[in-house]
Amino acid sequence: EEFTMQVKGFRAALLGAATVGELLLSGTAHAALQDRDLDGNGQVDAFYDTDLDITWLRDANVNGAMDWHSAVTWADSFAICGHGNWRLPTVYDLCTDPCTTGEFGHLWYVELGNTHGSLTNSGGFQNIPNFTIPYYWTSREVGVDDAFLFDFARGERGVAGKFNSLFAMAVTDGDVGLVPEPQTYALMLAGLAGLAIARRLQRR
Repeated sequence: EEFTMQVKGFRAALLGAATVGELLLSGTAHAALQDRDLDGNGQVDAFYDTDLDITWLRDANVNGAMDWHSAVTWADSFAICGHGNWRLPTVYDLCTDPCTTGEFGHLWYVELGNTHGSLTNSGGFQNIPNFTIPYYWTSREVGVDDAFLFDFARGERGVAGKFNSLFAMAVTDGDVGLVPEPQTYALMLAGLAGLAIARRLQRR
C-alpha cells in the first residue's frame, strides 16, 4: 500500500511538471518574434518570425551600404556559426502603401506594430542607420537596372537603380539556432530522474 501511494504521488508530480512545462513552452510559442542565440554566447543574434517561418538577422547593418548586386552576393554568402542560406528580404510590387505584405512589410507593420510614416518600434534590431534615411535593398528586381527598396524609417517601398549604395538586412527561411530554454532542460532532467526513481520503486 505504501508503495502504491509512493507511485501515485510520483505520477502526480510528473503530471504537474508536465503541465508547468506546457505552460512555459506555450508562453513563448505564441510570441511573434522569438529571440535566437546562434553562437551560444547568451546574446541574441536573430529573431524568428513565427508567422512567416523565417529568421531575421538582428544586426541590420553588417556590411554597410552597397549596390544591389553586392548586397545580393553578400546575403547569399553570409554565414554565422555554421548557419548559412541567408538572402535579402522580399516585398510585393502589387501592393499600395502602407503595404503589410511581403517579409519587410509584415515585419514593419505586423510584428513591430509601426504605423505608416513613423518608426516607433525597431524591435531590438541593432545598428539601424540613424544618420540618414535607412533605405534597404530587397530581393525584388524591377526590370534590368532597378530593384525595390524598403524605407525602414517610414515603412514604404520604393525603387532605386541597382548602382546606388543602400543598406542590407539578411533573412533566412525556417527557424535557425533554436536552443531549448533552461526551463526545458530542467524539465527534461526532472523527467529522466523521475523515470529512474519509478523503475527503482518497481524493482522493490
